[in-house]
Amino acid sequence: MMNTLHSLLDRLRRDRGGNFGIMSAILLPVLIGTAGVAIDYSNAILSKRELQEATDAGALAAATALANGTATNSAAAEALAKDFVSGQMANYVGTAAMDGIKAATSVNIDTSTTATSKSYKVTVNSSYALATTPFMGILGYKTMNVGASSSTTSGTNDTKSALSMELVLDQSGSMGDKTSTCATYNGTKCKTYVIKIDALKQAANALFTALNTADPDHSLVRTGAYSYNNGLIYNSNKTQIKSMSGMAWGTATTASYVSGITATGGTDATEPMRQATLSVQKAQDGSDVESVAHKAKGNKNVSRYIVLMTDGEMTGNTGEWQKTYDQNVRDQCDATKTAGIKIFTVAFMAPDKGKSLLQYCASPGGNYYEAETMEKLVASFTSIAQEATKALTLLTN
Repeated sequence: MMNTLHSLLDRLRRDRGGNFGIMSAILLPVLIGTAGVAIDYSNAILSKRELQEATDAGALAAATALANGTATNSAAAEALAKDFVSGQMANYVGTAAMDGIKAATSVNIDTSTTATSKSYKVTVNSSYALATTPFMGILGYKTMNVGASSSTTSGTNDTKSALSMELVLDQSGSMGDKTSTCATYNGTKCKTYVIKIDALKQAANALFTALNTADPDHSLVRTGAYSYNNGLIYNSNKTQIKSMSGMAWGTATTASYVSGITATGGTDATEPMRQATLSVQKAQDGSDVESVAHKAKGNKNVSRYIVLMTDGEMTGNTGEWQKTYDQNVRDQCDATKTAGIKIFTVAFMAPDKGKSLLQYCASPGGNYYEAETMEKLVASFTSIAQEATKALTLLTN
């Protein structure tokens, strides 16, 4: 009996017929799990990339909003970042998952402030549980955690951009003519009218006021003035101008000069334009007076302007328009613009030839002004000041 049992066991041990089925039964869960791992791993990589793009968008949106003022505080920026993340992920997941992602998103904002700038570093972290395929479930994994983190920086920088401005003002005899603005009344009737030269002084004062408002410390703005008629007075270089006020910080010196000009003589703006150009033109090596003066104040960016004003046409002392004088002024205006100086021009109750000249001389982009009344003249000079002082403080993101 014992021999028979031993023989049966030995034969069973040596029989290989059922091995394949046994091995298949053992390995099948492993094979299925491996396939599941491959599929879910690919899904996880794709989902991570989608979440990364969402956190990138959220961080960038929040940082930009803080820099440009759209988000007025950190709480608003945080809410914006979370909305961006969940909104982006709405393209890939259901509503329930999207709400979970928003709840799991954290936003950290670091603010750095200096005397001239403020920067915002925004870090966005988010994660969610990605459901796995049934294959992974065999191995006991129902979900996989997917996470992403993004960080970006944006900010504001206040860059002071200073200016130097020369006024080139007509003080010819015609500036003694009256305007349509009443100065004094006799009952309901006008007794005396404001004359052009006084209207010019009011307009210049409006410009000075606007410049002072933009630069109350007088550390960014330098002004000067040339007045002209037909060139009866000579400067130290024997070149024809009427008179001048040297460049100085603020507007007080220039305002004092302008308040004293009187109307007399003919009209020729050529030499005062040339002198004004030399006064504010920048030298390549930075050795010019204006560059040196601004450098001493720490001003690195300096805009240069000339305001050319006339109420007439170029006559010299002949009393009639002279083509040669007119062309000389045009040529000088070309040279001035080539030197990098922006020209504002104001035609005040001027004839057509005077208007044509100033339209030509004005730098492109709406820098020609035409005024037929004192009120319009004041408004024109105020507008010029506002345009020029736009560059005093620049916001860069």
